Amino acid sequence: MQPTALIEVSFDRLYETYFKRSVSFVKSYVHDEVVAEDLVSETLMKVWMYTKKNDVVNLKAFLYKSLRNTTLDYLKKERLQHKTTDSSESWMSDELELRISLLNSNCYSSIFATEIDQIFQDTLSKMPPKRRKVIELSRIELKSNKEIANELGLRIKGVDYHIYMGLKMLREALKDYLSMLFFMG
Repeated sequence: MQPTALIEVSFDRLYETYFKRSVSFVKSYVHDEVVAEDLVSETLMKVWMYTKKNDVVNLKAFLYKSLRNTTLDYLKKERLQHKTTDSSESWMSDELELRISLLNSNCYSSIFATEIDQIFQDTLSKMPPKRRKVIELSRIELKSNKEIANELGLRIKGVDYHIYMGLKMLREALKDYLSMLFFMG
């Protein structure tokens, strides 16, 4: 039996590729950078060990599911801890319940879909007309840079520039959603 490419992935490479994004994702639920880093490190190690012995078809999806489960376990422990200490701060318990339910929901990405689309449309409307048209043709109509250049009478370098600047604006506008979008796509 021939080993798969995933088995050959080093832990360092896995860590470099996914650590920062994973921490952002987990931190959005646990609200603590140190805890998020610990949970991600633990999960990356488990995922890497698992891939050494098993074939994983989609590493990103497997990692997301593993991070989701690790984070859920952590939040459930937190909930239990708050219940046993009989905290008078019910808002904290309510917030924990919300974070757990968001992670339990397999369609959590759809919760923010309307909001993300609105931000996308608002940002698009703030772009200069030519840049907006280039982004629409590139990202909505999925045309190649050469097709866009021909249609708009631009050079390919000009199309590249408008795409770069447009995506820069979109990244900035959607910065709070980037960790979530990483796992949605």
